[in-house]
Amino acid sequence: MCAEMVNIQWKDKTGKQRKYTGLLENISVYGTCLQLDAPLELKTPLEIAYRKGHLEGSVTYCFFREIGYWVGVQFAPTAKWSRREYRPKHLLDLKKLLTKAPRTSVRRPEC
Repeated sequence: MCAEMVNIQWKDKTGKQRKYTGLLENISVYGTCLQLDAPLELKTPLEIAYRKGHLEGSVTYCFFREIGYWVGVQFAPTAKWSRREYRPKHLLDLKKLLTKAPRTSVRRPEC
């Protein structure tokens, strides 16, 4: 899970280049979820630009929920995300969080 602004670009049905800024909500080796103010059609090829590079992929889902559109992007086979190449500023690593969590014992009430 993360939260970072990224630039997205794609071509619309007429072939016109479109650019948009969206919020990167989560990212994995094979894809990402973006929050946008406008919908994108399924299978739309796009490019996500970040500080020092870009990732290419296509839209796999898009739905509206409360404050915006949630857009799933599957990365192209040649564009797998790597933490070494791009680490979002606000990346929450759940595995790391769970291993650092203090262990608590559950006390059972005595009868």
